[in-house]
Amino acid sequence: MDTVRDPAQRRALLVELVLVFSITLGLSGMRSALSLLDALLRPEPLNQQQAAINAPQATVEVLDLARQLLGVVQLVGWGALGLYLLWRTGTRLAGIGVDGRRPGRDALCAAGLAALIGIPGLAFYLGAWQLGFNLAVQPSTLDETWWRPIVLTLAAFGNAVAEEVLVVGYLLTRLRQLGLGENASLLASAVLRGTYHLYQGIGGFVGNLLMGVVFGRVWQRTNRLWPLVGAHTLLDIVAFVGYALLRDHVSWLP
Repeated sequence: MDTVRDPAQRRALLVELVLVFSITLGLSGMRSALSLLDALLRPEPLNQQQAAINAPQATVEVLDLARQLLGVVQLVGWGALGLYLLWRTGTRLAGIGVDGRRPGRDALCAAGLAALIGIPGLAFYLGAWQLGFNLAVQPSTLDETWWRPIVLTLAAFGNAVAEEVLVVGYLLTRLRQLGLGENASLLASAVLRGTYHLYQGIGGFVGNLLMGVVFGRVWQRTNRLWPLVGAHTLLDIVAFVGYALLRDHVSWLP
């Protein structure tokens, strides 16, 4: 991918990056940092506090369902915005791995990445929680309804689209166009991913930073985005739906 040399175009790309992340995951990162600061200022240790990811948003069931679905629409819209901006400025979406050329290989890669990240990631989270570096993260506190597994699955997909498109496909592409080195770009992407997970605690930041390094490097080597979206979706489905099913039946989950 050619580096953009024209000063006006470079300024436009920088302004675009600031605007995109000021209304999406960059804003989430700032809110998350404030949430962690608030938790640290409380008298209770971090591991005695709780952070819910998918929580009820209304007391009336149908309104709760509607608001949960709107949250998914927002996440998918964020990802679609990143793809549109790339396409609008001449980037072929197939060039960043958003196409249907190799669904089988992408699916296998997604499953492998999910296993690589998921198993040690769970152990890391539980260790960080026990040591007091993390809040007790509750992936779902939704009431038991017929639509809960559907909404949680859709939320997993929405998270995957928003994060992998914006933080990997979009951001790393733009940083390449601005001439930033691959390692520096990878670090910036991984730090951003860790930042908007700060609400979970220090462990949430470190764990997601490491995940960002792995996912970002895979994309830099392959230019395939679908495996990352697939892996992230699988990880969140297991976390969201699995937690909802197991939380009242096992003692080691917060």
